[in-house]
Amino acid sequence: MKYSYYPGCTLKTKAQELEKFALDSANELGIELKELKDWQCCGAVYPMGEDEIVTKLSSVRSLAASRDKNEKLVTLCSACHHVIKRVNEDMKNKKEIRDKVNNYLKLENDYNGDGEVIHFLEMIRDDFGFKKLSEKIKTSLNGRKIGAYYGCLLLRPEKDMKFDDSENPVIIENFIDALGGVAIKYPYRTECCGGYLVTENKSITEEMTNNIVKSAVINGIQEIVTACPLCKYNLENSQEAKTNNISVVYFTELLAETLNVK
Repeated sequence: MKYSYYPGCTLKTKAQELEKFALDSANELGIELKELKDWQCCGAVYPMGEDEIVTKLSSVRSLAASRDKNEKLVTLCSACHHVIKRVNEDMKNKKEIRDKVNNYLKLENDYNGDGEVIHFLEMIRDDFGFKKLSEKIKTSLNGRKIGAYYGCLLLRPEKDMKFDDSENPVIIENFIDALGGVAIKYPYRTECCGGYLVTENKSITEEMTNNIVKSAVINGIQEIVTACPLCKYNLENSQEAKTNNISVVYFTELLAETLNVK
């Protein structure tokens, strides 16, 4: 199994563990993730302006590069996945944006949304399979009670992301179960952690993250797993997480642990 791979900026700086555990695990599973040459920052936030083109160009370059290799483009960071996925939907469905982007980029072959971007978790679910994954693990999680934290970016808007049910997702729970853990659903697992508000109003973020972690604790969860570097930062720095000694880890860390590559 071979894929093009888009890392994004944060995985090269503050979230190196998310990438390292993913690449080591993929290698152990016989999955080849080839990092795109000369990839550029996705912009981190999807541009909402209908006439905004410039901040979408880097995503299109990466999508076109993987398309030209006839490979799916795999992402790890929730924010990067959100931006690139929505830009791809724009290129598929919005002629005005598509024409402007192609006129600007002047690629050898126009990009018309004919590539495919998938998250690492989707790759495991849809291409590799959770059943096969469970057969590959070497060290089970042995029934550890783990809560999935999805946040906003993987799930919404559902019509564009097509990742899972935005109100009742199961992909991370199924992933946890495949690794031998016990996935526990709790009410706040799809609520926003506050995101970038932490840079402007920490009190709001603190309230939001405390509600999330408190919900997890009430439901007997021992650790929280996420795919988003910013969500991880916000959650693990909440007072509730510190008070209750709740660890917040990347999903790739659990995978690497069970494959004995951590």
